[in-house]
This record gives sequence, structure tokens and C-alpha cells, in this order.
Amino acid sequence: MSSVRKPAGGGSAQDVTYRWLKKHISALPRDSGTFLIESEVAQEAGTSRTPVREALLRLETEGFVQIIPKKGAFVPPVSDAEVRTVMEARELIEDWSMRRVVPAGDGFLDELDALLVEQEGLIDDAVGFIDCDRAFHGAIVRQAGNPVLADFYEALRERQVRMGLRAVVGDEGRFRKVLAEHAAIVSALRTGDPERAAQALGAHLGSTLAALHLPEVARRGFDDIPGA
Repeated sequence: MSSVRKPAGGGSAQDVTYRWLKKHISALPRDSGTFLIESEVAQEAGTSRTPVREALLRLETEGFVQIIPKKGAFVPPVSDAEVRTVMEARELIEDWSMRRVVPAGDGFLDELDALLVEQEGLIDDAVGFIDCDRAFHGAIVRQAGNPVLADFYEALRERQVRMGLRAVVGDEGRFRKVLAEHAAIVSALRTGDPERAAQALGAHLGSTLAALHLPEVARRGFDDIPGA
């Protein structure tokens, strides 16, 4: 296991270890599985085994690892095909939601503005940045008013957190680009034009696919998106 510094931010030993592990997992090769050994993680994270065990259980519920008795925590590979299918499902849900929330009320736009400010303050914290990214997109889906779709979307985003972390870790330029794309989405929502808002969202998702280094885009809906 290669050395990885602890992420910024305080909190309990479990929280610090959880964030350390989440960032470490994001840097692992995406196309092959890896076992994490509890004692080795504790040594590198500079903590005891108890918070490591608790953090791994938390990560298992989020789909990051699979705990295998007497072997450790297995980090499964993430294939290009899985990335594409998750992104395709996201595009379908988010495009529908975006069109439903237009015209957007001032209160909702203020909520998105606050998330933008919060996310900008997390550029040095990849885990926090991606968590805020998830909150930003989740707010749009929830605002559309379909709780069944919102629950499904949340489960979908859990699968994408590792992908998103991989896209931004070590690339400050990507952080800035995401912020600019989110700001463009809010700006488009303010126009009251659902087509413009949907186009801003599509450009952002296409840019995300490009950042994940996929050789091609599977879904026709992304074909004309700049940067895809």
C-alpha cells in the first residue's frame, strides 16, 4: 500500500480515517481489484484498528469496499462500461429534473448559490468537494418533486463517488472547471429557459466523462456536448 497523507479537516478518529480511506481508494487503479488490510491501513493512517474497522464498515454500506472475512476489505474494479452506464442513468434523471425545476424560485437558487460558495472553499479537500458536488446535483433532483426518483438517484451517486474523486484528485484545474460549470448551470436556471438549463447540465456531464478519460461516449445524448 503506497503512502497517502491524511486529508485536511478534523473530527473523530473514525471520521478522519474514513476520509483518509476514501481519498486513498480514489487513487487506486480503477481497472483492477485491491485488498485493504486493516492493520496496514491503521499503520499508514496513523490510527488504531478500531476506527479503521468502523470506517471500512461505513465504506461498505456506500459500496466502496466489500468486506471479506479473514481476508480484508476488497476494493472492486470500476470498468469503463460501468462508468458509462452510471453516467447515462444520471443524464436521464438530471435532464428530466432540470426541466421540471424551471422556472426556479429564488429560495432554490439561493440554496444552489450557497452550495457553490461551500464547494469553492473545499478545493483543498477532494472528499469534501465531491460530497458538496453530490449535494448540488441532488438538490436539483429533489427539487423536481419525485421522491422515488430522488431515492434512486442517491443510490446511483453512491456508485459514482469513487469515479468523481478519481477525476479531481491531484488536478486543481478540474476543481475550477467543475465550479465554473456549476455556476453556468445556476446562471442558466436564472434565465427561466429549460432548454438552456438542460444544455448547461449536459455540457457539465460531458466534461465529467472526458475527465474520466473514457475513449468514447456511449449515449447519443452526449454526442454533441463540448469536451465529451
